Amino acid sequence: MVSRSVYRPFFVVLLLCCAGVVGYAYATAETKPKMDQYRQQASVPFDQREPVVPPRENATVVTGHGMNGDAAAVVAFAPDGRVLYYNDTYAGYEDVDPVPNTSATVEYVAEKSLTGERGDACDAKCTVSVVERVNLSTGDVTRVHSRIIPQDRGANWHDVDRLDEHRLLVGDIHRDAVFVVNTTTDVTTWRWSVADDYPITEGGPYPVDWAHLNDVERLPDGRYMASLRNQDQVVFLNESGLIEGWTLGSEDDYGVLYEQHNPDYIPESRGGPAVVVADSLNDRVVEYQRRNGSWEQTWVWNDSEMIWPRDADRLPNGNTLVSDSNSNRVLEVNESGGVAWSIPFYSVYEAERLGTGDESAGGPSAVRANLASRTSSGDPRGVYEEVAHALLPRKTVNGVTFVLPMWAGLGELLAVAVAALAVLAWAGLELRDSSLTVDLEWPVTFRR
Repeated sequence: MVSRSVYRPFFVVLLLCCAGVVGYAYATAETKPKMDQYRQQASVPFDQREPVVPPRENATVVTGHGMNGDAAAVVAFAPDGRVLYYNDTYAGYEDVDPVPNTSATVEYVAEKSLTGERGDACDAKCTVSVVERVNLSTGDVTRVHSRIIPQDRGANWHDVDRLDEHRLLVGDIHRDAVFVVNTTTDVTTWRWSVADDYPITEGGPYPVDWAHLNDVERLPDGRYMASLRNQDQVVFLNESGLIEGWTLGSEDDYGVLYEQHNPDYIPESRGGPAVVVADSLNDRVVEYQRRNGSWEQTWVWNDSEMIWPRDADRLPNGNTLVSDSNSNRVLEVNESGGVAWSIPFYSVYEAERLGTGDESAGGPSAVRANLASRTSSGDPRGVYEEVAHALLPRKTVNGVTFVLPMWAGLGELLAVAVAALAVLAWAGLELRDSSLTVDLEWPVTFRR
C-alpha cells in the first residue's frame, strides 16, 4: 500500500504543474489582448493609430465568426499594420470579397439573432443574414441584401458571390441550396437544391443542417462550384444542375476531404484545373489537380498549431493566405512552406488580401508555382493534438476547441483533464486510507 507521505506530495506537484501550464497560457495568450487592441485603435483618429500587426504590401481584411457573439468582427489592416477599419455590429462575419474596380471597398456576409424580435414568427429562433458593402477608407456602409432565416445562426448564409451589378450567387445553408437572386427585385432567377442529386441518407441530420452548404463560387467559364461540408464534397454545377464526373471527394472519404470550407478554383490559365481547400476537420490546407478525368492531391500544408482552418487563398506571388479558425490566427505560407506572416484573430473565418483579386483569383496552382508541402508529422510540438485525436474523434476535439476561451488550446485542455483525474484519484486514496467508514443502511450513519 502506498503511504500518504508518498502520494500526497506527488499529487501536489502534479496539480501545481497543471496549474502552471494553464496559468502560463492565460498570462501569455495574445488573442484577447490583440482583439481588444484592434477595437481600441479603431476608436482613435487614423493618423494617431499605431501599427498592431506586422506590415504587408497590401491591406488585409479579416472576418471573425465569433462564439455566441464574443469578439466577432470584420477588421481591415493597412499595409503598414495599422487598423484601417473595424466593425463588430453583428454576431458573426463570414465571407468577404473585394468590390471590382475599387481599391478599398469590400462586401461581407454577416448575421445576428432575431430571437423575440419578430413576434410569433420568431418565437423559436431567427437569424438575419445580410450582405453589406463598406468603404474601408470612409467607413460608409450600404445594405445590399438581407433575408430572415427561421433558424438559429448555424443556418445563416456563409458565402455570397457577386455575379453582376444586380445579381448575387448565394450558398443557402438553411435550404441546402444554391440560388441566384436579383437584389433589385428580390426575385430568385435560378436555384439548385442538394436534394435534387443527393439522398438524404448522406450528410448530416436531415432536415436540419443536412448539407451545410458553406461556399459558392462562379468559375471563369461560367460554371458554379459549391462546398457540401457534411457530404465531404466539392461539386460543380451548370444551369442544368450537377456536372457528373467533376465532384471532388465523397461521403465519409476522410482521406480526401473532411468537412471542408471555402474551396477556391484555379483555372488552366494559371496551372489548373485545381482546387485549393481548407480541409477543416483534417486540420490542413490541401490542393487537388485535375488530371485524366480525376482529382490528384498535389500539395498539402499544416503545422502543429493548425486546428480547423476555414479559408485558404492562393496569392499571385505563390504564397497562401490561411485562416486558421480554432487556433485564432491568420497566416501567410510562402512557396517553401515557411510562415511569412502571422497575426492573432479570434475565431477567424476568412481573410482577403486586397489588390490580389477575389480569393485565389490571381494565384497559380501548386504545380505551376512548385510549392513545397509541409506537415506537422513528427513535430514534437504537436503532441497535445496527437494525444487528443488518439483519445477522441476529430469532430469532438474540434468542437471542444471551438468553445474554449480565447487563451486556451489543446495543451491547456489536457492539463485541466489531468488535474481533474488527479483530484479524483487523490480523493479515492484519501477515502481508502481514512478511518471514517459509512454504514450503507438507511438512515446512513458515519462511525469511526
